[in-house]
Order: sequence, then C-alpha cells, then structure tokens
Amino acid sequence: MGEKKFVFILNHSFDKPDTAAGALQLAANMKAFDTELDFFLINEGVMLAKEGFAESVTWQKKDGFSPIHTLLKTLIEDFGVKFYICASCIKPYGLEGAELIKNAEIKPGSFLGELLMERQSVSF
Repeated sequence: MGEKKFVFILNHSFDKPDTAAGALQLAANMKAFDTELDFFLINEGVMLAKEGFAESVTWQKKDGFSPIHTLLKTLIEDFGVKFYICASCIKPYGLEGAELIKNAEIKPGSFLGELLMERQSVSF
C-alpha cells in the first residue's frame, strides 16, 4: 500500500462537539499507524485553535470519544499534527490577537487548495 497523506477539514467545534471529537479521534487513530495528516480549521472549527478553548467544550453526548481537549493534546504533543487556521475566519470568530495552540498557523484558503492538490481530504 502506498503512503497516503491526508488533510482533515474541520468545520465544527462548539456547535457540533461530537463531530469535532469524531474528527480528532479518527485522526489520532490514523496517526497511531504513522499516517501523515494535518488539519485545516474553518468556520466554527477555528475556535479549537484558540488556547484554552478546547477545555471549555464539555457537552459531548457520545461517550465513545475522548474529550476534545484530550484528543487535541494527543495530536499536538504526541504526534506533532499541525493545525492550519483559515485566515478569512480569524476576524469573524474573534481570534485577532488571540493566543493560539501549539502547532497552529494562520493560512489563506489558497493554502488549503495547495494541500488538496497533494493530499486526500477528510471533511467534518
């Protein structure tokens, strides 16, 4: 099997915490098999890049997923996953000047286009 690369496009956080947790859980499972992947956060998903925000998302309904903040910590600290933040979403979601999580970087939508040219996408 050839080496595949993925970009997870995450649209949700506080608005659909189970969807966000599912994306993070799948990514952690895939990273355990040394799969190359990163995230591109858009819309409500960008809030996960704000330092401390993930700890505030406590209303997951599904018990099968680890808490969002735990999954995020695992992806960043254990696996070195990068989280690219849609530049167009910074101002609308109040992230101007906010402290960001480790491995987070603001990128334009054109960067997502570049990623999609060389990776398979998984959207949540």
